[in-house]
Amino acid sequence: MTQAEIKLCSLLLHEHFGEIVEKIGTQLLRAGGQALRGIAGGTGLLLDQVKKALCVLIQHNLATFRPRRGGVEYEAQCGRILRILRYPRYIYTAKTLYGDTGELIVEELLLNGQLTMSAVVRKVADRLTETMEDGKTMDYADVSSTFVRLVDTHFVQRCPLVPEGPQSPEVPPPPAPTLLSSDKDMYTVPRLSLVGKGKRRRSCEEEDGEPRVKKQKQEGESSEAPPDDGIYWQVNIDRFHQHFRDQAIVSAVANRMDQTSSEIVRTMLRMSEVTTSSGAPYTQPLSSNEIFRSLPAGYNIVKQVLDQYLALLADDPLEFVGKSGDSGGGMYTVNLHKALASLATATLESVVEERYKQPFFQDFCPFPLHVTGVPAPRRFGSRCARIFRLLLRKKHLEQKQVEDFAMIPAKEAKEMLYKMLSESFVSLQEIPKTPDHAPSRTFYLYTVNVPAAARMLLHRCYKSVANLMERRQFETKENKRLLEKSQRVEAILASMQATGAEPAQLQEIEEMITAPERQQLETLKRNVNKIDASENQVDETIFVLESFIESTVKRP
Repeated sequence: MTQAEIKLCSLLLHEHFGEIVEKIGTQLLRAGGQALRGIAGGTGLLLDQVKKALCVLIQHNLATFRPRRGGVEYEAQCGRILRILRYPRYIYTAKTLYGDTGELIVEELLLNGQLTMSAVVRKVADRLTETMEDGKTMDYADVSSTFVRLVDTHFVQRCPLVPEGPQSPEVPPPPAPTLLSSDKDMYTVPRLSLVGKGKRRRSCEEEDGEPRVKKQKQEGESSEAPPDDGIYWQVNIDRFHQHFRDQAIVSAVANRMDQTSSEIVRTMLRMSEVTTSSGAPYTQPLSSNEIFRSLPAGYNIVKQVLDQYLALLADDPLEFVGKSGDSGGGMYTVNLHKALASLATATLESVVEERYKQPFFQDFCPFPLHVTGVPAPRRFGSRCARIFRLLLRKKHLEQKQVEDFAMIPAKEAKEMLYKMLSESFVSLQEIPKTPDHAPSRTFYLYTVNVPAAARMLLHRCYKSVANLMERRQFETKENKRLLEKSQRVEAILASMQATGAEPAQLQEIEEMITAPERQQLETLKRNVNKIDASENQVDETIFVLESFIESTVKRP
């Protein structure tokens, strides 16, 4: 775990959970697993505060616990904390696939960490009812059906449970329970008869005006245990990542070949999305007949043309699609590892072409170069990208060979190689002819270590996201007074509109914010939107690099 990852985790925890949770999470990330007393001593917080913060981290699956030396040891999950950055993308994907209901289900699970199905259905139905007009309400059965669809496609899964069993009075209970998860019940939805409709929020006057008997009756009903008490659900992040990976592969095939090829690959991935694990190097073997039957309805393509497309995909140098079996029969698979390697390599090539040569401290500085007074940077450019692609294709080359193959003058080629070497995009391998490693009797070969370059770029991406978050915090802090004033004015306008105020009065309230202040607010909004968009774009690069690195680690 690098310092850039710890810093980014600390910023994410502070932004979403506050200062106390951020202190405890950072302490666990820096010191590793610790007991309760050690965490309190390292952070200087009260024991009660530490307990509540640990409950928050465990509830959101950001920390784990295990028995250790007669006590309990807590450990933060760095990878899981970094996934907070991708929450908006999960929610948007659920909206794209399952509509507004699926969006709110995933959002509620991410906001609460773990929830029962009945609680999720009730919350989502109430929220959807609030947005409906003409007094319409959302039925619990409709929300429940969407929840079941999310579980069937493995986007939502059960949380591990404490095993039930008789406790022996002679054996003392363990200091920490052992959570178990069954693959059989992971995606089994309990049979619930959820009957009802969503409710709208009532104002304080209406609540205060309710009869006391009616209030007590409602409180008594709410105190009853739900029918699925003890069965909690969470978002399956690995399944979302699998969907993102499949979408990236389909887009890459569409850019390289055509839309029909990408639709064939999409069909193959969709047929294997539930049966293939997220870390598998290949999808399940599929015959051309199975693929033909599973193509989208209305997609006009005959079996002979499909076989030609499959043969063309299998013969492509990128090898996204390959034939299964030693005989190379009619079974086809998607080579996920090579697809991720191609995506990561394309990302590195793009970064090399657009990379700017900049001072070392700029990676740590969240402010633009013109603020620091540093002269304008120099771009690597297309010639560096040409050398980089040449090294990827030829694997190992001497400097003279690079000059000849790339057709670049010796002085420029040498300068470009040294620039990329200093930035760790390429590496230098020494092959001595004699044991004394004399320079005159040693081959110096340039090469590209793709996994090492991907890790280097991933590290810089973490620093970039941390810088963007700091910049957003800086912009918000600088305009804090103006933002508070704008919120007060909006609240006054909303209350006056609800009471039926005249247009002249509303205009007078709006004029409390002057024209320069409105311009300043627009500039702030535009800057914050750019920062948010930049975070999302950098996170897409992070996802490709992380997926490639994980595939190289898991690959046998």
